Amino acid sequence: MSDNTENQSFLIGYLFAFGATAIWSGNFIIARGLHESIPPVSLAFYRWLVAVIVFSPFAIKHLTGEWKTIKKHPAYFSITALLGITTFNTLIYIAGHTTTAMNLSLIAITFPVFIILLSRILYKELITIQKGFGIAIVLIGVITLITKANFSNILNISFNIGDVWMLMASIIFSVYSIFLKNKPEGISVIALQYSIFTLGLLFLFPFFLWEQTTIQHSVLNGTTIPAILYIGIFASLGAFVFWTKSIVILGPAKAGMVYYTLPVFSGFLAYLFLAESINMVYFYSMLLIFIGIVTTNRG
Repeated sequence: MSDNTENQSFLIGYLFAFGATAIWSGNFIIARGLHESIPPVSLAFYRWLVAVIVFSPFAIKHLTGEWKTIKKHPAYFSITALLGITTFNTLIYIAGHTTTAMNLSLIAITFPVFIILLSRILYKELITIQKGFGIAIVLIGVITLITKANFSNILNISFNIGDVWMLMASIIFSVYSIFLKNKPEGISVIALQYSIFTLGLLFLFPFFLWEQTTIQHSVLNGTTIPAILYIGIFASLGAFVFWTKSIVILGPAKAGMVYYTLPVFSGFLAYLFLAESINMVYFYSMLLIFIGIVTTNRG
């Protein structure tokens, strides 16, 4: 491969990676922007309903062809769907009721750190001194964000509950990612994702009915429906395709570094659409988290 062709390939790979990250950033804007119109479980349900409907024509063939293998692993698929689809996304939308889109996106990028910690606990994987130092910096950044740089809030249990919900979502996503890493052999990525999407949607259904009948009805109109279509089609499927292509071209390490620009995209969109302002606590927290993540990756 010539240098020009290789450079063009890398450029395309980075465009895919940045495209996926930019699309995902919109999910946090919608989580915050629709919090008064659509309750969190319902928003998650609508998202995955759209995703399953749109994905079905492309995935059914893979699902039927691999069904014998899939049905041998009911526990794996159920737990993975419960974590990654039912719980993770619902927690993001719960968090969006009480915290900013900027905070949501900044806490979201901490999940690789929790993967390292969980891998140490579950698989006894070694954490180098540099990785440990990076993890500590990330955690300090998260604590700074959650406490608004007033660390006495920890003792007073006085902080934004939305930030805590998002931190829980990030931890759950790290567990989900470990499950994905250990997927059963003989199952394609398309069949895996479609199975997880569908099961997660089924798990959400009873909670969706409960929320709609006892908590709050959804407001479906010219503003909320396009937003649902966006997170169902683009944030769930389009970004996934872009991200997969970027990993094929760049590799997971280089593509993963692009993901850490998520708060930059979310910050711009939050300023543009939600009139959120960037304060110094957010800036310092973002700086600490970025430094910590880079340090951890180089360790």
